[in-house]
Amino acid sequence: MNKVKVGIVGCGNISHIYFTNLKNYPEIDLVAAADLDLARAQQRAEEFGLAKAYTVDQLMADPEIEIVVNLTIPKAHASVCLQALEAGKHVYVEKPIVVTREEGKKVLKLAEEKGLRVASAPETFLGGGIQTCRKLIDDGAIGTPISAAGFMICGGHESWHPDPEFYYEIGGGPMFDMGPYYLTAFVTLLGPIRRVTGSAVISYPERTITSEKKKGKKITVETPTHLAGVLDFQNGAVGTLITSFDASAGTSLPNIEIHGSAGTLLVPDPNGFGGTVKLRPAGGEWEEIALTHGHTDNNRGIGVADMARAIRDGGQHRASGAMAYHVLEAMHGIHDASRDGKHYTMESTCERPEPMPALETQTK
Repeated sequence: MNKVKVGIVGCGNISHIYFTNLKNYPEIDLVAAADLDLARAQQRAEEFGLAKAYTVDQLMADPEIEIVVNLTIPKAHASVCLQALEAGKHVYVEKPIVVTREEGKKVLKLAEEKGLRVASAPETFLGGGIQTCRKLIDDGAIGTPISAAGFMICGGHESWHPDPEFYYEIGGGPMFDMGPYYLTAFVTLLGPIRRVTGSAVISYPERTITSEKKKGKKITVETPTHLAGVLDFQNGAVGTLITSFDASAGTSLPNIEIHGSAGTLLVPDPNGFGGTVKLRPAGGEWEEIALTHGHTDNNRGIGVADMARAIRDGGQHRASGAMAYHVLEAMHGIHDASRDGKHYTMESTCERPEPMPALETQTK
């Protein structure tokens, strides 16, 4: 297939792994780096041997570039996605797809009008860990799925991130930061969500940065930092999800468990691509399951490659904008339910993404 030319907007902390990986996917020709700070774009272009270092406007005006990979901070996601779509380019955006539901609807509507594609992180569900769990569920290893439980509990990011302020702004917090990994895994394994409810609090109104770059700086917290959600899935299963930046000593809870009529499945960390999968059949013991799928390293960028293949082949890409919007709505719904003291009924739905080819399929 002819390679799809790609440009990256946003040369910050997370961009290094995207530049590294996108240089190596056979479907992609990574040609440009862009940033509001042109010097940062020039640094990345030089580091990775790219011919073009651009301002954002210059990248959008380049007719060669077909996909814009949007790695800006969350509050800039919508404006950069809309600018790219207006320029006639497909978009892959870091999570969450945008900050508000209104922005999300606007991005998806414009893409539909233009006949363009929107894809969004997280793409970790395409890795061997969650894909193995998907195969086990689809093959009936746990019987009928009945419930799911997910836990993302830590002490916050101010201890390690060089610029942690945005994690505590509107559009941040543990739900919008880490919830997309868990909810995308849930939708991949169980399907779309029918309604949600939950409780949300700000436990500490002020945080102090302890990482070196801004050590001692105070952060005013604008968004809930501990959330407990309940999710009713369209297939009848009921899920729980706790996300927290308020547990300074961490947790011993699993990342995700899926419980079925015939067994329980231990799902690895959805923020990774591989991990350990364990299955316990009813009346049996825990057994570690060998991964049936590849892509178990840090394969960020695989969602871009999957979309590039779909652009050339005319198929559906897996990390769809529709699923990302569905996850966004669920996260807002948990916040709304806590504020309003009632369930939130989902307006959107989406398809479960197609499973990735198993290793045995890839080798035939």
